[in-house]
Amino acid sequence: MKIVKWILIAFVSLFILLVGYLTLVFDPNDFKPQIVDAVKEQTGRELRINQDLSWTFFPSIGIALGDISLSNPTGFKNSDMVKVNNMVAEVALMPLLSKEVEISQLNLDGLTVYLDTYKDGRTSLDGLNGKEGAKPESQTPNQAGSATQIKRLNIGGVTITNTQIHLFDEASSTTQLFVLEKFALGEFSLGQVADFSYRFTATLPDMSVSSEGAGQLTVAENLAQIKIENFAISNGIKGEAIPNKAMTVALKTSLTLDLNQKQVSGLLSEFSANEIQASGKFDVDYGAKVPAIVASLELGDIDLDKLMPKSETEQEQTTQTASGSAKEPDLSGMKAVNLKFDMRIKSVTVAKLKTTNWMMKLGLKDGVLDLSQLSADLYQGKLQAKAQLDGRQSVASYRFDKSISGIQVRPLLTDAADVDMLAGATNFSVSGSGKSLIPDNIKRNLVAKGQFEVADGALYGVNIPQMIRDAQAKLSGDLSASGTGEKKTDFTSLTGSFSMAKGVVTNPDLAMASPLIRLAGKGTVNAISEAIDYKLTTSVVGSLEGQGGGERNALQGIEIPFSITGTATEPKFGLDTEALFDAKLKQETEKATEKLKDGLFKKLGGF
Repeated sequence: MKIVKWILIAFVSLFILLVGYLTLVFDPNDFKPQIVDAVKEQTGRELRINQDLSWTFFPSIGIALGDISLSNPTGFKNSDMVKVNNMVAEVALMPLLSKEVEISQLNLDGLTVYLDTYKDGRTSLDGLNGKEGAKPESQTPNQAGSATQIKRLNIGGVTITNTQIHLFDEASSTTQLFVLEKFALGEFSLGQVADFSYRFTATLPDMSVSSEGAGQLTVAENLAQIKIENFAISNGIKGEAIPNKAMTVALKTSLTLDLNQKQVSGLLSEFSANEIQASGKFDVDYGAKVPAIVASLELGDIDLDKLMPKSETEQEQTTQTASGSAKEPDLSGMKAVNLKFDMRIKSVTVAKLKTTNWMMKLGLKDGVLDLSQLSADLYQGKLQAKAQLDGRQSVASYRFDKSISGIQVRPLLTDAADVDMLAGATNFSVSGSGKSLIPDNIKRNLVAKGQFEVADGALYGVNIPQMIRDAQAKLSGDLSASGTGEKKTDFTSLTGSFSMAKGVVTNPDLAMASPLIRLAGKGTVNAISEAIDYKLTTSVVGSLEGQGGGERNALQGIEIPFSITGTATEPKFGLDTEALFDAKLKQETEKATEKLKDGLFKKLGGF
């Protein structure tokens, strides 16, 4: 027992001597002038330590700092760059002798940072890299290899409160504020689970953000693996540009970082943004020269109309601004990562267009984005597409293949473009390629071809039987004839092909069949100006009875010409009267010629 007693007395004596030395002999305030002078010499800034540095001895040895500031360069809006109200670090001494670190508490309160940026390029960070030409001391291989290895790390807790970052930009006359109200890490040890939480706000020129979250942190004993589990985050966003001026975003996720394998994996178990629900997962391999990401995402019902700006004026201004300053996008970042991404969406509604069962598979490798599958169900039919975007050159190139089958085209056109022009079950396919992603250049440079077929449909906006009756009346001498009735023409099939080059869509072979008429057409639509120049010819193959007319002989065998002009959104249909009379005259001439031939044959005895 005596030996234990003497050991205890020796330990207490050693501790008292250490405290006496630190307080009476080693005064940390003696180093304040040297620290201030060193900062002044290296950066040209003023470091002020207004509060005396003091030791703490219970329950652990530590040092307390307070009222510290570092100045901004002369002439800046904010005189100080950094301010600290109070900082305390307490470390257990004895475990350090065994290469074990025990920190009873780390507290940081009132850290404030002011970062100013001016039009002439000056920033608050100027000069903080030390004297020009100064070279960092290099370690020899032996020195680098002799670094102390930590056997154990225990932290009683970490608390950071009232941290603020102020950003000022003179060029845009904007100020931004980021506030970490509190970050707390509970009792932490290597290989053990530790709770953490935070509360954060941001004030930006056009929105404000508030965020808070909590989770669990585990760091492996060999420091090679870090896990964040059950990380629940709740965000609130407000601003004029935000849908309905406010949005709530919440998620729950888990992350694993493997430093040896250089891999990160994550699971998004829950995600919600207003009415959008999602879940997913991802894996990142950052050990290679180009990081590789594999990810998948599943979403529920998405109504993009609720997420779009409600002001049409705002949309028009945005479009005009974008067009006025259009330039090729920089796609060099596509080479910085390789990606495989799968996504499923239950339904998407945009501009009244309703679609379901979206499936997408895309890959990004060496600067080439490959959309191998994009499919969806819409309007009783199916959409399928493939595309590729090559971003390896300064001007990007692209190609695509797209098809739709069995879609009811009238509700699709009505919802998508407010155009009530065509009805029927539609099959459509198109493939194309081009260069440049500037909107106007896409129209000019796109080279494409395709074909379409519409069955059991109708043309709205034109009543061809009525126009035929008008034509018949005009041929009979009534030039003022103009019928009334529903502007609709039924048909059994409508087919054709098309091509696009230099901004002009050309259709050379439109063909429409119905019990009454046959219709053929050809012409162009200018995709840039939207101007239409199209000609239709119609021939009567059935009786006008039941269609509001009683005769067909007057127009039997005559091709009746129609024209379509105007624009794609406001087409204008008209009867080409001059061409009609020419066709009738030609028919009558041919009849007279045939009569003359018959008469001559009879007079010549049938020869």
